[in-house]
Amino acid sequence: MIFRSLVCLPFIGMLSTCDSPYKKSDEAERKPLKYQAKDQSFQAFVGRLKIAVAKKDRAVLASMMASDFGYRWDNPPPNEVVFDYWDQHNVWPEISQILRQKFEAKDLYMVAPPEVITNPDYSGYRAGMRIVSGSWRFAYFVPGEPAQ
Repeated sequence: MIFRSLVCLPFIGMLSTCDSPYKKSDEAERKPLKYQAKDQSFQAFVGRLKIAVAKKDRAVLASMMASDFGYRWDNPPPNEVVFDYWDQHNVWPEISQILRQKFEAKDLYMVAPPEVITNPDYSGYRAGMRIVSGSWRFAYFVPGEPAQ
């Protein structure tokens, strides 16, 4: 019995010094993204997102959004839901149009349209996708930047 305990102690010590894969993935999420538009998982995500937007499928869209999804620059009124905001402001066609645009890498996001990056005066809607816990998420869909 004592022999088993003595043999197990070094083994437990070796396991405790192993790197955790979760720590690496958290660090990787903070690094700027490389161009991912040709990645199959990104293409599949955007394809599912386009279908959900076309159907206005709130449940599917909600499951694809980041928990801190951004849709307006100011603070929303209490109990406002992003989908209600999109209905009230007739934003659904804009979302469909932007999702058909080419995506480019910018910082932690894949963004569309590319003019967001190339034209500093671009004032239209923009969409951003990012990786959260290893999966693609719809991070934001906002109009042009507010006047400062």
